[in-house]
Amino acid sequence: MVQFATAASASSSPRIIVGISGASGVEYGIRALQVLRELGVETHLVMSRAAEMTLAYETDFNAEQVRALASHSHPIGDMGATISSGSFKVLGMIIAPCSVKSLSEIASGACQSLLTRSADVCLKERRRLVLMVRETPLHLGHLRSMVAVTEMGGIIMPPVPAFYAAPAQLADVIDHSVGRALELLGITTNLAAEWQPPR
Repeated sequence: MVQFATAASASSSPRIIVGISGASGVEYGIRALQVLRELGVETHLVMSRAAEMTLAYETDFNAEQVRALASHSHPIGDMGATISSGSFKVLGMIIAPCSVKSLSEIASGACQSLLTRSADVCLKERRRLVLMVRETPLHLGHLRSMVAVTEMGGIIMPPVPAFYAAPAQLADVIDHSVGRALELLGITTNLAAEWQPPR
């Protein structure tokens, strides 16, 4: 069971935008939606078409089941959606997982979908943007895009397994990464326990 604690929200009910791109690791986005739903956080989901394909490869979920986990779901091509405007108050946005294509669009400001437009809005409004970038190895172009987003105020958080937490199963690895990512948005869960040195 997760517990909820957050900094002052930007609206009467905390809102988070959850983006799911087509990179491997869609379970991160699904788990984030599940946890935020348990916490009573209002979620606005935008999922790329490639993400819908990846769902079929990696999970037993279909796109409609994932959309049902969110408070609101927005079509990837709806550039007039509420989340495309800075006047729509949110705590921030997480893209889990974040493909290099999405990263590159955000880094350049040439946003061609609601997914990357929403991220761009978070940056311009000085709201938290957490990108769980899934790619390896990285070439110089990838690294430069990460630097550009970081310089604009975004947070690059690759979902790196924490072996010190002694995960017993894949779900533990996913939970730890999602817990750490949500903490960066001001949301505290018990998914990623604080490090305590051995005694």
